[in-house]
Amino acid sequence: MKVIDHLRQADRTLFSFEILPPLKGKDIRSIYEGIDPLLEHRPSFINVTYHREEVIYKDRGHGLLQKVRLRKRPGTIGICATIKAKYNIDTVPHLICGGFSREDTEDALIEINFLGLDNVLALRGDAIKNEPHFIPERDGHPHAVDLIRQIGALNKGKYLHDEEQEAAPTDLCIGAACYPEKHPEALNLNVDIAYLKQKVEAGAEYLVTQMFFDNSKYFAFVEQCRVAGITVPIIPGLKPITTRNHIAFLPKTFRVDLPDDLANALVQCRTDAEVKQVGVEWCVAQSRELIAAKVPCLHYYTMGRSDAVRSIIGQLF
Repeated sequence: MKVIDHLRQADRTLFSFEILPPLKGKDIRSIYEGIDPLLEHRPSFINVTYHREEVIYKDRGHGLLQKVRLRKRPGTIGICATIKAKYNIDTVPHLICGGFSREDTEDALIEINFLGLDNVLALRGDAIKNEPHFIPERDGHPHAVDLIRQIGALNKGKYLHDEEQEAAPTDLCIGAACYPEKHPEALNLNVDIAYLKQKVEAGAEYLVTQMFFDNSKYFAFVEQCRVAGITVPIIPGLKPITTRNHIAFLPKTFRVDLPDDLANALVQCRTDAEVKQVGVEWCVAQSRELIAAKVPCLHYYTMGRSDAVRSIIGQLF
């Protein structure tokens, strides 16, 4: 079932979450261990992230270095198919521009379609760590909107290099990302929303926000989007802060601000347990306010750990 159909048919705020593929060398049981505790709360769909390759240089002696590409978390599409088959829960594979040519993208979309998956979240993705900025693959897409256009073309039966051949269209629901505190590379929020509107016009049927910790920024962002003519559902993405490392890591990595009340409470914490209690309580309060505002769905970023999200959901649903 498509995410957009879940949203349209719902008579309440839905619940979904995002997981990471296991590290290469780990087995699928680590995925099940993260999903099982959340099943009792009936998630509507589960997102599975896609991770770019990393580049390392191996010393081959005599001053020679070999460039090696490593993929630490492979298997996004296969994991989505496995989860859907095992749990009968809809899944959303992430698909990125980075590392994909247009032909690679088409192959991935065909695989998603063959496996009976109904959804895809289209993202540009980040630059490789040692690159100063995002560099697309040769004949790849530089922006998420270009990826969305390719998915939309396949939904109309338009495949690469087959202009004269009739082809069966895919029927994938396209989601896209948005940023209540603006994308880090955007000149300002108004420019960011203008680009976001292009994604919707290209075929994105719903949006999922980057994590945020101040609901007022989400509400203001949604209002600005509506004024700009963006009418698709905007799903808030939430992440409970659970460790002391998160206090510095999350704002730096995801370019988000922490409200004064939350920041003041966190800096007084001396242990991870204290941080987790503060983070869970804050996320519960965020979630309750968003439910009261009748948001379409609450989407939680688990980052491979479901215990905090289970605690939060248990207090809400």
